[in-house]
Amino acid sequence: MSAPATPMERSVPRDARTSTARMLMICAWLSLAIVVVLSLSIGATGITLAALPDAIQHWLAGSDDDATAARHSLVLLEIRLPRTLLGLFVGAALAVAGAMMQGLFRNPLADPGLIGVSSGAALAAVATIALGNEFAAPWIGTFGPYALPISAFFGGVITTWMLVAVAGRHGQLMIGTLLLAGIAIGALAGAMSGLIAYVSDDRELRDLTLWTLGSLSGASWPKVIAVTPFAILIAFAIPRLIRGLNGFLLGEAEAFHLGINVEATKKFVVVTTAACVGAAVAVAGVIGFIGIVVPHFVRLIAGPDHRIVLPASALVGGTLMVFADILARMLVRPAELPIGIVMAAIGAPVFLHLVLKRGIGGVE
Repeated sequence: MSAPATPMERSVPRDARTSTARMLMICAWLSLAIVVVLSLSIGATGITLAALPDAIQHWLAGSDDDATAARHSLVLLEIRLPRTLLGLFVGAALAVAGAMMQGLFRNPLADPGLIGVSSGAALAAVATIALGNEFAAPWIGTFGPYALPISAFFGGVITTWMLVAVAGRHGQLMIGTLLLAGIAIGALAGAMSGLIAYVSDDRELRDLTLWTLGSLSGASWPKVIAVTPFAILIAFAIPRLIRGLNGFLLGEAEAFHLGINVEATKKFVVVTTAACVGAAVAVAGVIGFIGIVVPHFVRLIAGPDHRIVLPASALVGGTLMVFADILARMLVRPAELPIGIVMAAIGAPVFLHLVLKRGIGGVE
């Protein structure tokens, strides 16, 4: 089902919008390939992508005779590659989560960060990090490297369901109430995170501080494996949510009359959003602006059809995150900037430009 056009988009021929959407997807794929190559090629060690074939051959052979090849294998395959993959996942997950929330609530301000989902996921992750040696030890002992993503996932789920319960009136979600409740719940989760940080020791406090600023420096293959189920969930969810989210653009009543299971779609969006945000927060910390800027940017270019918005948001979000990670690694090398700072420096001016030039606040 095609999505309804806004007044601005009705002045643009459908063929032109289709051509623009196709060009956006091509550019997104090309940009993604470029930043992946750059991410694997650029680093403090000076090892370029040209060394990748020898590194792969050395890794497959499992020999330690060649020290140079062993070093290249370590840098490219054990450090840069998992970091690049995690960056792609985090950017895509946050952008898709933002696109789903904006489609569900028909409002471009419905970002998971602005309505408190990220704060809820962060609270659960902070509690797992800071209380891991005491109260959370059995949890970590049971789930191992999966404990942090699972904790953040359930934190996001609980926060999202609280928002839906507060903002729901007579079967409808009130956008104004949702945003206000999100601010309140986000503030409460932030206060509780601050309390946990206050009672933490110096080592835990340093870990929490670095984590809350956002970083991919701890990327590893176990983390990649830990988020793989969430990446599969996103790939599974995108094609199954397109028709429902396009129907929501007309309103819930109209979507129901079109044969869409409104409540089931809402629940699926909520669970998928919580999974995206929870897993992204768990492996990279709290990173803002991707979930609100990327989907809105895609809609401005290609229109509101979620057949384009969801996959394009994933591609653009992953590309932007990897690009920000490259800047974080290179701007102050050999040190490294927190990626949350870099992302805010990129996202805030872009978001302000969208507000001033395009206008945000109406229902799409």
